[in-house]
Amino acid sequence: MATAGWCFLAAMIVAYGIANLLQSVAAARTTVHHTFDPGLLLRLAGHRTYLVGLACQVAGFVLAFLARRDLPLFLVQASVAAGLGVTALLGVIVLKWRLPMSEVVLLLLLFAGITALVLSARPAPSKPLGTAGMVALLVTLGVIAVLGFFAVRLHGAPGSVALGSLAGLGFSAAAVAARPLASAPTWDAFLTDPLLYLLIGHSIVGQLLLGLAMQRGSTTAAVAAMDAAGAVPAAIIGLLLLNDKIWPGREWLAGIGFLVTLAAVIGLTRYAEPQHHHAVARETTRAVLDGGKGTRPTPRVASAPLLGTEPTEPAQAASTGLRRPITRS
Repeated sequence: MATAGWCFLAAMIVAYGIANLLQSVAAARTTVHHTFDPGLLLRLAGHRTYLVGLACQVAGFVLAFLARRDLPLFLVQASVAAGLGVTALLGVIVLKWRLPMSEVVLLLLLFAGITALVLSARPAPSKPLGTAGMVALLVTLGVIAVLGFFAVRLHGAPGSVALGSLAGLGFSAAAVAARPLASAPTWDAFLTDPLLYLLIGHSIVGQLLLGLAMQRGSTTAAVAAMDAAGAVPAAIIGLLLLNDKIWPGREWLAGIGFLVTLAAVIGLTRYAEPQHHHAVARETTRAVLDGGKGTRPTPRVASAPLLGTEPTEPAQAASTGLRRPITRS
């Protein structure tokens, strides 16, 4: 079972990396929302790219759920951040992103931290989460929703980081619920466990907040903030309450790995600059105001072979949104 947990973990990283890329493309093509409006998810559902990305995220979610049955939360939650590396790699291959050296270094640190966590994590089944823990998760859900209602007023990189952080807290709470839930002995026990519905509630709120975060700034900033905010609470709760284990004598390796991973994802947010999602739309508007005289050259575009998406990426160099953000309409 422990070997299966490691396989689930590796597949989860790939699935989340693909999901981050596809969902960010769809989010950038949707009208920016300035309210905590669940209708955003319905708008995003109209994009085939988002639906495929959502399917990848659901697959990653299921794989993470299975991995949490035996692997500690500090490893599984931190490993979600490794999806950033997959996202960046796919961006380079598919969307022709050019990664600045600073981002390459941070991504290398990210993978080094994950490796240290893998070497230090000791598989073990979870302890049950009592009634007080369930009540705490319910209260946390309400607090995150209220904070999200106010955070949507922020724009650009601050809004992206704030909303991404709240999304991370939501997913972190979902992970805490999932760890003991994964050990349910029967389907009846699984379906009647209140943790299942707390997990679903936190996941939906986290998904909405992540979509809002991706609309306001760098995709990498939103995802990095989500991972950074989600890793610490889950790691602490797992070690204190849920029987998460570290191999004897490797506590120092776990600590260094976790700090390096956290520093890497936080460092990624420092380079965040707002993405101009509607630049092409503004170009079209200016062309109309010119009276259609044809005085403006047609902008060059690069193909974006992403499951039905229209080619709207400018042909200039672009990174994951850290220094020279992608312009999408």
